[in-house]
Amino acid sequence: MIRYALRCDKGHDFDSWFRSAAAYDALSGAGQVSCAVCGSVSVQKAPMAPAVPARDDPRGAVPDSGAEAARPLERPGSAAEAALQALRRHVEENSAYVGSDFATTARAMHAGDIPERSIHGEARLDEARKLIEDGVPVMPLPFRTTRKLS
Repeated sequence: MIRYALRCDKGHDFDSWFRSAAAYDALSGAGQVSCAVCGSVSVQKAPMAPAVPARDDPRGAVPDSGAEAARPLERPGSAAEAALQALRRHVEENSAYVGSDFATTARAMHAGDIPERSIHGEARLDEARKLIEDGVPVMPLPFRTTRKLS
């Protein structure tokens, strides 16, 4: 696993983990790396210093300064990660995955053209904004789905 500091074209700084440098390149090239703040897919790696665990810290935490120091390091198995996994499981078990047809399907349900049901999927930022502006009740999820259309 590799952690990259990232910056979007709007100047938002965030970081994310990737399986490898090649995985980041593939996801970024496919437009699947998006800003955690605004959703922009125009994201670049930001300059970063290597993280070297302190020898005497059993968690492997690295002392840092600035914004990183104010945030606790998320560890696999943390309460926050467990809550996100539980939310993902609940959403995937209790709604239908409609993939990139999310905006069209949500709009059709809102208009009464098709029966209402719980759905989840992907929408471009401009599609999501238009749904909200039009009063369609939607909300972003803090994760990407693991399901694929069959």
